[in-house]
Amino acid sequence: MADRAALLPSAAMEIMGVRISTIVRDNVAVRCGGCLEIIDGTPWRVNVLDTVAAETPVSWAGRPDINPGPFEFHRDASHVRTWMSGRGWFFCRRGQVREIMRPIAVPMPDGASGLGLCDGIHRDDHEFIPA
Repeated sequence: MADRAALLPSAAMEIMGVRISTIVRDNVAVRCGGCLEIIDGTPWRVNVLDTVAAETPVSWAGRPDINPGPFEFHRDASHVRTWMSGRGWFFCRRGQVREIMRPIAVPMPDGASGLGLCDGIHRDDHEFIPA
């Protein structure tokens, strides 16, 4: 137990002559959504914005269509694209991975609708590719 305590950063505080040692950071729970590895430092956060707000909020028993996040990743854009790919989403090659991504319905060959993410900054048509 003493070996583990030596590895953890701690802060000491003294109250009325009694020294109280407190563990500041017990474990690391910030993991990348793309590679699932621990993120050292500040994570890169991505939010998925809904372009049109729903008329009524989703009930507590229900679930929204899109979780807006924020989702946390390593700073490399490939981690975000890996996360998108795992969900079956597409990526607009005209845009870049940014803090705010906008969902766009992508028509699929079978008549269903997929989801693509774009930063929404470019003015020309979207070009969706598999993430």
